[in-house]
Amino acid sequence: MAQPKVEKLITAVDIGSWKVSALIAGRTDTGELAILGTGQRESRGVRRGFIADMERTELAVRETVEQAERVAGTNIEDVWVSFSGGSLVSDVVTVERDMGGYRVEQADIDDLLTTGQQGIDPDGRIILHAQPTCFTINGKVPVKKPMGMHADLLGVDIHVVLADGAPLANLDLCVRGAYLNVNSIVASPIATGLACLSEEERDLGVALVEIGAGVTNVSLYAGGMLVGLHSIPLGASDITDDIASSFGIRRSQAERIKCFYGSAMQNPRDFREMIEIAPPHGDVAVPGQAAGLNAEGGKITRAALVGVICERLNQIMTEVNAALAGMGFNSTGRQVVLTGGGAEMKGIADYAQGALGRAVRIGRPRGLSAMPEAHSGPAFATLAGLALYGASNPVDLRTMAPAPQTVHRLGAPLWWQRMMRAIKTNY
Repeated sequence: MAQPKVEKLITAVDIGSWKVSALIAGRTDTGELAILGTGQRESRGVRRGFIADMERTELAVRETVEQAERVAGTNIEDVWVSFSGGSLVSDVVTVERDMGGYRVEQADIDDLLTTGQQGIDPDGRIILHAQPTCFTINGKVPVKKPMGMHADLLGVDIHVVLADGAPLANLDLCVRGAYLNVNSIVASPIATGLACLSEEERDLGVALVEIGAGVTNVSLYAGGMLVGLHSIPLGASDITDDIASSFGIRRSQAERIKCFYGSAMQNPRDFREMIEIAPPHGDVAVPGQAAGLNAEGGKITRAALVGVICERLNQIMTEVNAALAGMGFNSTGRQVVLTGGGAEMKGIADYAQGALGRAVRIGRPRGLSAMPEAHSGPAFATLAGLALYGASNPVDLRTMAPAPQTVHRLGAPLWWQRMMRAIKTNY
């Protein structure tokens, strides 16, 4: 059977606080998006979503992309990059235009979008996204394509994401330093939502909680668009640091113990199950030197490990609850989707459901074929979403050319022109 022909390459690079990952996807002639190659390296210069070491981040990006290129058997030049720093701000700008009951034409839509483009006030920040998400007729009826419809009032909701300029410039510089062109920098919650949420979920209303290594992003979707965003400077790496500090071990060992034995839910058997740990730098463990060590030294109970994990998770979920309340998220019939590397911990969905008092499911990337099993978990949702975002080529008012201004002749008022245009169209 012949392999589908690849018509376009899309390369995504997710630069996180714990890992840098890359994905090369190809859009086939059948319309599918197939994975051609992936790469991953430890993130060595990012803290809380911000670039802290330019050289190490640049090197990690270069090595990650080269690995993906070797697997895909191709060289790439342009990439889509994610940004998950805590300086993201989300807003919805509504613009309306009087139509006088006449049919909507493309010129009307262009004029409306131009007005919206000019009406965005970044307030000293950089506009990361400015996307028309929903048109309305007469201020009430939401429509996707108003073209050709009669309306007294035509409106549009423009979703705007703003960010501080310096962190974006540093991120752009690191990627270009790896000899790559940046197609666009995409806010992580937008990419993640595209990979994890269905269109129906975004329309009905859902909260997306992405627990990254250094940042937890809480985003709220309703009416098909992102309507709220809040960043919490806590993440899965804080749990790792707590384990390392509590039991006097290295971060690398703490991360391994967290992944293999960690859980968000206590079990009576945990008090009997022992976990061996190695003292840092090869030193001999001193009995009782850290919480949970028994008289033999070098062992802790799993209950002690889970206790440390739950203590930090409780702090994170308290912040998440406060963020949801601040954005007006109603608990009745509303679902929370948990994703990110922190969502891979055993039992975390049940824990979050009890802590938040809402239905919780784990969000995994979808919409891509030939996804490697190692990259199919919630930790790679942003990476998959970046590829989907690049393939969809969404409309963005930042790059829209100004619409030509309509010149009206003297003695021909606007209402007369509209009437004549309507007669010509209908008759």
